[in-house]
Amino acid sequence: MTNLDQLTQSLARNLRRLRTERGLTLDALAARAGISRGMLIQIEQARTNPSVGTVVKVGDALGVSITSLLDFDQAPKVRLVPADRAVRLWSTEAGSHSTLLAGTEAPGPLELWRWRLMPGEGSDSDPHPAGTTELVHVTAGVLTLRVDGVDHEVPTGASASFESHVPHGYRNDGAEPVDMTMAISVPGYSH
Repeated sequence: MTNLDQLTQSLARNLRRLRTERGLTLDALAARAGISRGMLIQIEQARTNPSVGTVVKVGDALGVSITSLLDFDQAPKVRLVPADRAVRLWSTEAGSHSTLLAGTEAPGPLELWRWRLMPGEGSDSDPHPAGTTELVHVTAGVLTLRVDGVDHEVPTGASASFESHVPHGYRNDGAEPVDMTMAISVPGYSH
């Protein structure tokens, strides 16, 4: 079984369990997540490998981190994530990428990411649920952080925090690659 197969199977199993625990029908969850019922059925039956955007929407609708949705097994209190288990969820031919390093529930989802944005590249994100906060720390280059239509330059060594329930995105308008670490905290699930 490949890593991707394992992720697809874990996602299917965890999605069914979480949806059942929350008493949500397929229709109700599909409506909350803003995806089609057919897509949800395909994910629950491990018949599709959904985009990261879709997984994020399902996680947001359930109030859990992507890590919890993709978790292979319920683990003990201390979870070590070896380098080879970090999940690369987005990449471009030019070398930009985002990698989910670790995640937990605390009490809502908390995720740690590593990003690289090559010159001229960027990534836009849909608004997250109200109460979601992001922390960004730039370790190389100059990040252009766009939050609710306003650009903010974040140079090497600087950090930024913002509420991400509004449209937001990350761009590299400079000549050097941008490397950054990002933490995302999402509020817990509420009915």
